[in-house]
Amino acid sequence: MGDPKRLEKKYERPYKPLNRLVIEESNRLAGEYGLRNKRELWRAAMIARKYRRIARRYLKLPPDEAMAITRPIIEKLIRYNIVGKNATLDSLLDIKVEDILERRLQTIVWRKGFAKSPYMARQLIVHGHIKVNGRRIRQPSYLVSAEEEQSIECLHPECAKR
Repeated sequence: MGDPKRLEKKYERPYKPLNRLVIEESNRLAGEYGLRNKRELWRAAMIARKYRRIARRYLKLPPDEAMAITRPIIEKLIRYNIVGKNATLDSLLDIKVEDILERRLQTIVWRKGFAKSPYMARQLIVHGHIKVNGRRIRQPSYLVSAEEEQSIECLHPECAKR
């Protein structure tokens, strides 16, 4: 039996970490989204995998029963703009790692033009120059909901010039 105080891991390493295709894909994603290490990528992959697993589990049930159970999950994913407005249980199977990485605060700050690169966006966040809903957020991995996206502001003087 494990230690009751110890939390479970939030990521899983790839099955074949030294496979050339796995390395190339993870390097591409880490570079594109400005991730600090592969663990951040694996964590996003774990989140996507969790929702795909839920969808597979409930697709076995009758459609109305499955929809009743998974409605809160689908609404949460709609709130975070991970799936579209009229998402169904089948659309959860299409969730990719990129969908999760696109909702990170670091990526949104970069895409909004507050930073020239995802690395600069990460630095602005860690140094405390970004506010979401009036709260200073210092975690680049913070998942931003669709309604919070409008309230992101940059306090750095460089941001005001853009």
